[in-house]
Amino acid sequence: MQFIVKTVVGLSIAIFPFISWSQSSYLPQSNKHQPFLDRLEIMLQRNLELNVETTKSLNRLTAVKMSEYADSLHKAGALQLSKVDEYNLQSVLMNNSEWVTGDRSSFLSRKSVWNTFYKTKANLLEVNEKDFFLAVNPVFQGQISEETDYNGKRQFLNTKGIAFRGTIADRLGFSAYLVDNQERGPLFVQERIIHDNAVPGVGFYKRYKQTGVDYFDARGSINFTAVKKYLDFQFGYDKMFIGNGYRSLFLSDFGNSYLFLKINTRIWKFDYTNVWMELTPQTIRINAGDKLLDKKYAAIRHLSLQATPWLNLGLFEAVVFGRKNHFDFTYLNPVIFLRVSEQQNGSADNALVGFDFKANVAKKLQFYGQWMIDEFVQKELRAGNGWWGNKFGIQLGGKYINAFKVNNLDLQGELNLVRPFSYSHYDSTSNYTHYNQPLAHPLGANFVEAIGIVRYQPIPKLTTSARLIFWKQGVDTGNSNVGTDIFKMNFTRSGDYGYKLPAGPKSTGLNAQLLVSYELKENLFVDGSVMVRRLKADVITERNSNYFTLGLRLNMNRREYDY
Repeated sequence: MQFIVKTVVGLSIAIFPFISWSQSSYLPQSNKHQPFLDRLEIMLQRNLELNVETTKSLNRLTAVKMSEYADSLHKAGALQLSKVDEYNLQSVLMNNSEWVTGDRSSFLSRKSVWNTFYKTKANLLEVNEKDFFLAVNPVFQGQISEETDYNGKRQFLNTKGIAFRGTIADRLGFSAYLVDNQERGPLFVQERIIHDNAVPGVGFYKRYKQTGVDYFDARGSINFTAVKKYLDFQFGYDKMFIGNGYRSLFLSDFGNSYLFLKINTRIWKFDYTNVWMELTPQTIRINAGDKLLDKKYAAIRHLSLQATPWLNLGLFEAVVFGRKNHFDFTYLNPVIFLRVSEQQNGSADNALVGFDFKANVAKKLQFYGQWMIDEFVQKELRAGNGWWGNKFGIQLGGKYINAFKVNNLDLQGELNLVRPFSYSHYDSTSNYTHYNQPLAHPLGANFVEAIGIVRYQPIPKLTTSARLIFWKQGVDTGNSNVGTDIFKMNFTRSGDYGYKLPAGPKSTGLNAQLLVSYELKENLFVDGSVMVRRLKADVITERNSNYFTLGLRLNMNRREYDY
């Protein structure tokens, strides 16, 4: 942690004279505007600002600029937007009003509370002065759920807290999200918490009413832009997502937050992201709350090139390494390949590389994919003997908006496969994990997964969706290691060959969900959902459940159990 703090302070002093305006904060992960922004990217097809974005979440200023640009095209008759799209576009502008250049009168509430609160429709408290902007909002989510074939107590989720963001003198941006949670999720989630000793997406927790959990989720960051508009610095405690699909094989937002320093460089057709992270290695008693946890570190980079107006190509690399609670400064150099630096250190660390692409076609289709390589030997792959060391993952997917000429009917299909032993390492520190959870895919490794999503917004305030996730995965049993559990040291495998995909005893899973959400007021949603989950396996207990949920949420994304 000290190295990151010192680096931020040093960089701030060095570049302060070059700090420019536009210190925008970022949209929250899985925010309600992301589906519309994804649609906008496909409809515009050749827009550089959106096409070059691969690291999520999106800068608020960029979201506003693109929405205003789309609005101008729509008014000029060059872009067709449905009434629902117009509503979603207005919502983007309303919720990021500090960057709106046009008329803001439509954002005002008809009647405020004591002439102080809810003066605008989107924010409980909003201050927009010459050198200071501040938006403060309550955060709430309440869910009541019923799971069939489960004799335990009723499931629930109770979340309450606060979120705020702002800018100071057009020099510094800041944001924070602080919530307290009590939760009793589905039985398979309860079992995962016990197995990992961590709550999915969060980490540390305390027991609540025997089978429930109580945890605090706190995230926040500061950011500023330097060298005109080309360098964007963000220092905080949060999570990120690299990719264009529902899942990511590079870096996902499934696990716990982490301390990080991110430098994003955008110039010409390049978008280059450097991230240095402080992580927590696997710990047996990680949730005991009576000791100081050790640290490990990661350096991650992603370079995005807009190769043609409609095609984006990306290069990814990452190194996870364990030093006794100190950073290896070899990995600070932002212009040398991390794999080269890792080799110079003796090749003891866990290095990954990857390639990705995104292609927008006919203003209604998008194709995307990732190829993650942990280790790869072409000769062994051609031999077809299932060599354990060919560790890689592949993602292929597509999106189809306004499907079959139905406005706001969007389809998405995605295939993910990850070879056995991927993300693992020969020591328990350098595996691709954080706080007892995967950094990439929630299934870990040794699986094939297919995802289908239908999203339909028939009227502005009503959104419906159907999601189907189907997977096959190998199962580690007893002391065996067939490459599924990425926390196991990979030298504990039983042999070098015969690892097909999936390897070992098989499990087959299905997770299907129907969701209906209605926006009562800006950012206030009532949700109803049905989830059906089936799990069949050769050597473990079958888990089948039907899960019914009714909930109310304000200023936050919905809690999902999509694994």
